Amino acid sequence: MEIQILHLLEGAKQARGLTVIIDVFRAFSLECYLYDLGASAVFPVGSVEQARRMKQQHPDYLLVGERGGKKCEGFDFGNSPSAVSREAVDGRCVIHTTSAGTQGIVGAVHADQILTGSLVNAKAIAAYIAKGGYRRVSLVCMGNGGVRPAKEDELCARYLQSLLTGAPFDIAAGVASLRHDGGEHFFDPANQEVFPKEDFWMCTQYDRFPFVLQVVAGEESFVTRRLIP
Repeated sequence: MEIQILHLLEGAKQARGLTVIIDVFRAFSLECYLYDLGASAVFPVGSVEQARRMKQQHPDYLLVGERGGKKCEGFDFGNSPSAVSREAVDGRCVIHTTSAGTQGIVGAVHADQILTGSLVNAKAIAAYIAKGGYRRVSLVCMGNGGVRPAKEDELCARYLQSLLTGAPFDIAAGVASLRHDGGEHFFDPANQEVFPKEDFWMCTQYDRFPFVLQVVAGEESFVTRRLIP
C-alpha cells in the first residue's frame, strides 16, 4: 500500500486513490456525532450560498456550518458537536458547510473514493481501508481554513498511517499534547461562545465510533453515508 500524507486545499487537489479528507476540529468529528444522533443524511457543500439554496428547496433540512469558526448567519447550528442534540437532529437531513473540511471534499476531484477523516472514527477508517485492499491512499490534512497547517489533523493522519502500517504510535500522548498545542483556543474563556471546551473533548475521543463516512455524489451535492467496515 502506498500512503501519502498531503496538506491543505492544494493537497486535496493532488489526492489520488482512496482519499481521506481530515478535519478533526471540527467538521468531520461533528458529522460523526450527527449520524450518531440519528441524522438520516449529511450533505457536505462548499459554499454558504449553495447551502442556503438547498435550504430553500428543502425547508425541513437542518442548516449547519461556519466561517472563521463562527456560525453562519441564519443557520440552525454552527460547527460545534456540543451544540447539537438528538431532539434537533434525529431523523433529519443536514446541510453542512465549513471553511476547511467540506472544501477539501469539493477539491478532491482526482480521488477514486473519498472518506471523511477524524480521530473519533480513525480505527474504523483504517479497518475499512485494510479490508478494501486499496493500493494507493491519500491522507489529506485540511488544517485551519484549508490554508494553514493544524496539529490535530497532522496527528490524525499519522495515527491512521500507523494503524495501516502496524507501526507503533502513542495516540493518547498525541491527544494530550493538543490540549496546550493545537487545541488551546478551546480553553480560552473569551472563545467559549465559538469554541467551547466541550468540543475539544468530543473531537479528541479517538476511536469512539465504529463506522466510516463515505462521500458520494448526489443529485444536488455530495452526501455522506455511514458504513461499518
